[in-house]
Amino acid sequence: MTFSFELQQQDQAARTGRLVTPHGAIETPIFMPVGTVGSVKSLGPDDLTRVKTQILLGNTYHLMLRPGPEHVQQMGGLHSFMSWDGPILTDSGGFQVFSLAAGEPRGKDKAKGHRGPLVKLDDDGVTFSSHLDGRRFRMTPEESMRIQMCLGADIIMAFDQCPPGQSDRDTVQIAMDRTTAWLKRCQKSMTRTASRLFGIIQGGIHDDLRVAHAQEICESDLFGYAIGGLSVGESKEDMWRICEVTAKHMPNQKPRYLMGVGTPQDLLDGIRCGVDMFDCVMPTRNARNGTLFTSQGKVSIKRAQYALDKDPLDPQCSCYTCQNFTKSYLRHLFVSGELLFFRLASLHNVHFYLNLVSQARAAIAESRFEAFYQTHWEILGTSDAKTASMGP
Repeated sequence: MTFSFELQQQDQAARTGRLVTPHGAIETPIFMPVGTVGSVKSLGPDDLTRVKTQILLGNTYHLMLRPGPEHVQQMGGLHSFMSWDGPILTDSGGFQVFSLAAGEPRGKDKAKGHRGPLVKLDDDGVTFSSHLDGRRFRMTPEESMRIQMCLGADIIMAFDQCPPGQSDRDTVQIAMDRTTAWLKRCQKSMTRTASRLFGIIQGGIHDDLRVAHAQEICESDLFGYAIGGLSVGESKEDMWRICEVTAKHMPNQKPRYLMGVGTPQDLLDGIRCGVDMFDCVMPTRNARNGTLFTSQGKVSIKRAQYALDKDPLDPQCSCYTCQNFTKSYLRHLFVSGELLFFRLASLHNVHFYLNLVSQARAAIAESRFEAFYQTHWEILGTSDAKTASMGP
């Protein structure tokens, strides 16, 4: 099976497509659960198959630190290592290097006396300290490509510089120039024929810079392109204005990926802008913290009101959790600190995200996406609602 992308239907800017990789086909728009260190937290491959996961995301930065790219390669690549036979996308490590790795150590790391993982950036790449043990690493476009090729992902992301969300024009321009130069180096270093490269568009919250960078990056004629540098501190209004502006200047016949976004409402907003692919840690992270997404709005399962609630978490949900357990039981597991809660809650949240994009695909195919959007958007943002309901 070779790589291809076919744009199938459009309903205004919203679109459906079919992205084919050697490890399987992906119906878009799609959400990618995040397998940071080679696993989607608390879920096994069988769980992911159960909720109809089509593609996973692996994290280059974290897998570089442990167990290391050579280790994964020796174990047959990330697919074999984690026993996942579907498509995998790996990020470049750039976002973590410029954000996670730049923060001060916390928790156990701070207690161990690890030095803050400071970043030293130059035109050639970036030097940084591991947030785990303070070891120094050097990441360049060539090294990012080498690591991702060792991991063996189907889709590999180019190494980019992600500036903070409120950066001034000069700072953003520098990041754009580096990202463009680094993309050319990534292309030269990309020798794995079983993978395809995506370029990343930067430009901050400046419309003209986004348009200019989109045009510049898309001249590279890659398999696909991503919108980077959003959901990094800017307002929602700025984020969706920029997303819409950028998507309009991306090739229509190639997949479009919005990186690191977001909430269920964000998925609908992104699809409305013409985005095909999304990823975010929110479904599993929020699940572990007791926040669950449902067709009736967000549920904070820790609340006392659910102690004697015999209803399923979401009466409209077909996931294993909702078909077998009550809100009362889920709350009991959460309050008791039982590990089973993490699995059941994560299973539901990931299923909810994937079902939402599946419903969106159906709405686009039937030329009713705007009505679908208007019906669902407000409900998805409510908290602990009991009477609101999302229709089919």
